[in-house]
Amino acid sequence: MSETLLPIVQTINSYLSDYILFIMLIAVGLCYSIKTRFIQVRCFGEGMRHVFGNLTLNGKKHESGMSSFQALATAIAAQVGTGNIVGASGAILTGGPGAIFWMWVIAFFGMATIYAEATLAQETRIIDKDGNIHGGPVYYITTAFKGSLGKFLAGFFAVAITLALGFFGCMVQSNSIGSTCQTAFGIPSWVVGLILVVICGFIFLGGIKRLAAVTEKLVPIMAALFLVGSLVLLAARIKYIPATFGMIFQYAFQPQAIIGGSVGAALKIALTQGAKRGLFSNEAGMGSTPHAHALANVKSPHEQGCVAMIGVFIDTFVVLTLNALVVISTLYTSDGILANGYTGAVTEVVNKTNLTQTAFGLVFGEQFGAVFIAITLFFFAFSTILGWNLFGKINVAYLFGEKATKVYTILALFFIFLGTLASNDLVWELSDMFNNLMVIPNALALFALTGMVQAAMKRVKKL
Repeated sequence: MSETLLPIVQTINSYLSDYILFIMLIAVGLCYSIKTRFIQVRCFGEGMRHVFGNLTLNGKKHESGMSSFQALATAIAAQVGTGNIVGASGAILTGGPGAIFWMWVIAFFGMATIYAEATLAQETRIIDKDGNIHGGPVYYITTAFKGSLGKFLAGFFAVAITLALGFFGCMVQSNSIGSTCQTAFGIPSWVVGLILVVICGFIFLGGIKRLAAVTEKLVPIMAALFLVGSLVLLAARIKYIPATFGMIFQYAFQPQAIIGGSVGAALKIALTQGAKRGLFSNEAGMGSTPHAHALANVKSPHEQGCVAMIGVFIDTFVVLTLNALVVISTLYTSDGILANGYTGAVTEVVNKTNLTQTAFGLVFGEQFGAVFIAITLFFFAFSTILGWNLFGKINVAYLFGEKATKVYTILALFFIFLGTLASNDLVWELSDMFNNLMVIPNALALFALTGMVQAAMKRVKKL
């Protein structure tokens, strides 16, 4: 069955990601950039002040919901995952170093998209009689589309995100943790799986408060770890940094020089690879992170929208860019093994899953490269599991009620353990397919609610 389904799912994913979602998400980003008069530029400083003015590893406890920083930390926990390493590496291998330039462009417009998502999540959230907050795309989808159409689109989104992130996505993340730990430390993958289940179960059962307490500590630590490791490597390769940036800009417009083919075909590959990987790395427009932003206790929806923009900035312009600089400055410069492109025998040595590991290994030794990436991937993938589980739980509650979340938690833990035992191409492709499908109702609602976002922005007098 796997052999029959795999090509079908791959064809669906290729069509969705290359055409429908690519166009929809870019259009949403452009639309909101224009409608908000480039909010990502005008209010970037405000977002930074809100984030770093509230930065703490021991945040204030709330009766319901989270602090603004806790909500951002939970969103970043979901955004910054294996895609920041594997995704960037895949884009560089396929589209050349210039793909990173197009990632930056997409992230710039994505900051306006995620401002709209967070603002709408705040505007449409519901606080029940017990003071519990319920919010996310399903609530602004039903606001945008009334009646049976709204209910269908919201239900479609809820099912897709539960399967994409809560089950298959977490399985993929745990597989990355298990395989890298086994390679680096010799710990059997199934043992890693058991440890993951115990830790995740403890956090899941503690509810939103425990999750928020963990993510606000975990995210700064994992960011600092990757930042320090990457900066040390870049310092060792500092003489190649000018050439690295030169390649990013040169190959953004002349990619045929590194990936071959005609000018037009190569440019299309570089642009689409950068755009696709960028969109699905920062998750702007996908409808995942609004669940966290809806829970933030803030003065206005606009405030959390500004905070959400910083999440995309950290994901793409900091973490993903650092990884790209590490790979390009080590492997693509004049003394690198990919200096002449990803061709010939070199394709047997490196691939997108070990490209960063290879880069660190060439500078600091093979063993250090394996250990550092194993530790980094653990933090990245573990934090993503926590965020994605929460998003799935919120949608299960919407579909079936709060009692169903206990069954969901047990199933999610089973999928996490299963991922460390075995993962195949079909699981990865199914995760991508449902990930792609959940974007459609979310993007349609974003288009329909531009007026609501503009009204929320204008309520802040200075805007």
